[in-house]
Amino acid sequence: MSSRTRALAFCAALVLALILAAAFAPLPYSVAYPGMTANVLGNDKGKPVITITGAGTRKTSGQLRMTSIVATGPDASVHLPDILKGWLSTDEAVMPREAVYPVGENTEEIAEHNAKQMEESQDTATSAALGRLGKSAKDIKVKLSLADVGGPSAGLMFALGIVDKLDGDGAGHDLTGGRTIAGTGTITAGGKVGAVGGVPLKTQAAHRDGASVFLVPRKECTDARAELPKGMRLVPVTTLDGAVDALKALRTGGKVPSC
Repeated sequence: MSSRTRALAFCAALVLALILAAAFAPLPYSVAYPGMTANVLGNDKGKPVITITGAGTRKTSGQLRMTSIVATGPDASVHLPDILKGWLSTDEAVMPREAVYPVGENTEEIAEHNAKQMEESQDTATSAALGRLGKSAKDIKVKLSLADVGGPSAGLMFALGIVDKLDGDGAGHDLTGGRTIAGTGTITAGGKVGAVGGVPLKTQAAHRDGASVFLVPRKECTDARAELPKGMRLVPVTTLDGAVDALKALRTGGKVPSC
């Protein structure tokens, strides 16, 4: 074997070793999947998701489903084959780990952070809903209970659920019109809806669990259309008032915003 051939063989072996090292080395990414959904107008693990005291509530029909994603944990090892598979799959998404877990370095810290975000989301959802209805939190108490879910992205659906239970569409009808409606979005106490991330996976979770309409923060319309399940209607929203108006229009056959 000539020295040139030996050099080429050595280089080829080195390149192969580097490829194998890259393939099996852990990378700073998480792989996400469609998660659970829950009807905020119903029960979760035997308990009402929304409990209201200090005011009469309506009997509702249809469903308002919050949506979620699940992702590989902060301590999980994600390798190049996992990333390639996620890129090629419609029901998986590869995301930088810091985008999925911006706070905390271990499972316990992240769980604590997500639980705090969920609690804050519930408080702002209650403020937004009662503010829209002109009701006082001093007189009406709202308790929200949803196990095993963290983060702020259910805020919009919580607020809509409170409005539906207390007032419906204001004319004796349900906001849902008897449909199964899903959605996502953070909410402020003033009723502004914010972006959340992971929307393509959430539309798939919603479709899996029977929803035909999906409320999406307007800024995420493009993302939502990327892997939209067949038959799913997107309704963009920027405020709680806008979401309520869109649902009213959907029920009556009026003009409904679209992405």
